[in-house]
This record gives sequence, C-alpha cells and structure tokens, in this order.
Amino acid sequence: MNRFLQWCIGLFWFSRQRSQRRAFLAAIFTLSLVAGVMFSLPLPAQIVIKTRQQPIITASTQSTELRGVWLTNIDSDVLFKRENLTNALTRLRQLNFNVVYPTVWNWGYTLYPSQVAKSVFGVTVDPEPGLHKRDMLKEAVSEGHARGLKVIPWFEFGFMAPADSQLAKRHPQWLTNRLDGGKIKKEGIHDRVWLSPFRPDVQEFIKDLIVEIVQKYDIDGIQFDDHFGLPSEFGYDSYTVALYKKEHNGKAPPKDNKNPEWLKWRADKITDFMKQVFSAIKAVDQNCIVSVAPNPQRFSYEYFLADWERWERMGLIEDLVIQVYRDDMSVFLKELQYPNVIAAKKHIPTSIGIISGLKNKHVPIQQIKNQVKQVRDRNFAGVSFFFYETLWNISKEASQPRQQAFKELFSQPAKYPNLLADWKS
Repeated sequence: MNRFLQWCIGLFWFSRQRSQRRAFLAAIFTLSLVAGVMFSLPLPAQIVIKTRQQPIITASTQSTELRGVWLTNIDSDVLFKRENLTNALTRLRQLNFNVVYPTVWNWGYTLYPSQVAKSVFGVTVDPEPGLHKRDMLKEAVSEGHARGLKVIPWFEFGFMAPADSQLAKRHPQWLTNRLDGGKIKKEGIHDRVWLSPFRPDVQEFIKDLIVEIVQKYDIDGIQFDDHFGLPSEFGYDSYTVALYKKEHNGKAPPKDNKNPEWLKWRADKITDFMKQVFSAIKAVDQNCIVSVAPNPQRFSYEYFLADWERWERMGLIEDLVIQVYRDDMSVFLKELQYPNVIAAKKHIPTSIGIISGLKNKHVPIQQIKNQVKQVRDRNFAGVSFFFYETLWNISKEASQPRQQAFKELFSQPAKYPNLLADWKS
C-alpha cells in the first residue's frame, strides 16, 4: 500500500500545471481509497482451500442436512463392544452421516452406569455382559465427537418396561392398567407394562434419569418418542381415576378409552410433564437439544396420548424426526403433506425417519434412495434411518453395494441443522 501511494505522489509532482495537479490529486485520492478498501477486505468465507491431495471443504461451504441413524440393542450388538461401536461410528462418518441416536433406556434398564437406576430398582446397568465394566454412553460421546458426529441419546422405552423387570417388580404401585384391570400389553411376543405418567413419584424417577444423563455426559441432546406417552387403553389405575374424579366433580373417566375428552385430559397431563422435563434439561444445559421422534400426529395422539403437534407449538421440541415407516410410496408421500408436518417444518428442523429394514423385513436400497429423494425434494431438514444394522449388515442385498449407495446419497459432508446454532427455516 505504501509503495502504491509513493508511486501516485511521484506522478503528481511530475505534473507541471497547477490545474492538472489538482485534478490529478483528486483522482489519485479516490483511487487510493478504493485500493485501501480492496486490500483490507477479508477473503470470502465460502471458499474451497486446495491442497495437493484434494480440496478441503470448510464448514461454511457445507450444506445443511440431518443424516442420522438409530443405534439400538435389539437385534444388534453395535453397543455391546467398544470395538463394534468405534467401527460403526468410523464408517458412518466416512459415509458423511452427522448424528447418531444411541439408545440409553431400554428393556427396563439403563445402558450406562446409573446411580438413579440403582437407587430405584437396584441395578446400575443392563446385565448384558457386553455393557459391564465400561460406560457405553461415555464411549459413544467421546468417539462420536472425535469423528465430528453429534450424539443424541435416545430414551427409547419411555414409560414402558418389561413385565418381569426389576422396576416393575419393586414398584407394582407405579403400574397403570386398562378398564378391565389388565396390565400387560403385548409388543410382538413380549409382555410389557406401563408406568403411570400421571403419578408424581413416576415422574420424579423418569425426570431424574434424564437429568442424570444431561449432567453426566457431554451430549448434544436427548431424544424421546411415542413411548414418552401412554397407550390410550391405559389410565384406569386407582391413582389416575381418583385424580380425574377430583377434577370432574366426582365423575369417573369414560369407559370408552378413545372418548375425546378423556384422550385430551390424559394427553394434556403428559404435555404438562413434558414442560417439566424441558425446563429441567435446560436448567442443566441450555444447549442440550430436546429431540422427539414420534409417529405421525394422528397415531401418536390417539394411540399414545403424545400430542407432539402441541409440544412443537409450545416450543418444547427443537429437533423433530417423524417416523414415516411406509413401503407404499403414495402413502409415504401423503404423510409428508399433513398440515402439522408442514407447520413444524417452518418452525424447527423437521426430518423424516426412514426404515432401512428389520430383522425379518428387507427394505431394498432403491426404496431407501427414492424416499430420501422425495424428502429432499420437499425441503425437509434431513433423514434418519432405523436402524444401524439394517443399513448394510442385515439385508438380502450385499453389504458393499448398499454402502456405496449411501456414499452416493451423501457424497459431500453436511452440517447438522442445529436450531440453537445457525439453522434457519
């Protein structure tokens, strides 16, 4: 810059006539200001820095898209060995995934060492041998973060527990029932029971588990699903009936478990608890994302009393992943077009959960690719797959072609759409 000014001044004194000098001085002064601004400007933020090997894509040049996968302990051993977990996280990162949802509350146990669980039902961690003498969640967080992955623990079982669990045996008064007194609900071949989400002691236990996770681990968020509600045929236990009568001048709950007012009363109570949980999480860590992965609203509300549409309107959800597990493409697309889905998409990062297969259900990779395309065409925040093993390990198709397909789907890295950071509708 100094050399430039010296050159300009030299030219100025070289001019002989006073009028020429004045005009020339004005021109040089203007030119020097322009040059100064140009030389002081920073390089553009969105830039590809080239090396001898390949371009390095900076964070500011990446697109934003949620690319997630659920890690569960059902039909999968990915969480049962550190080596399995590390290998999975490494491969997911290589394929440009950016968030994982490892289950932490399942089958009546925590999958991490929990003092809350120990104090309530005497078991610190799931008795699965692969979870002993290690802290699976601590490993998932440290190894995931080391690879640039967000880690959002999944509170999978919610208020549900196995009928023969220590939790159910030690606290039978916590269980709710149907009108006929039955407490068992079949889930496949398994007998399940449900804790009453309306009891203060149950609420305290569930909230304490959640707060323990948020306090103890450097997680990016915590996720709930429909199991954070209650099957609508339940709620006829003595405590809940007494509470309903107290608020309805002694009138008993309707015998029809789908009665609109009875549905709403119970759903509103669960919403009140969701508010407590949200506040408790934020009291510990303002940056902890509250994520919900429900079924479509009609099913969640009518069958599980989980009114996520209202939760979203109240600001209690910061990451929404709607489970649209449909093989029929026309049905799949219909679910993406409901008004509550469109409204949520305008407020918060709203992604679509896609089924990649089950132990006894094969999902072709072409179906997965087609559904991802439809989600992208409608400008959703991204996709998450249920579940890890069926991405390429449990499949009728060969592993390598399926992995190649995901590599093509996610050919470049993408940022996780964090509502609390730089996400915009």
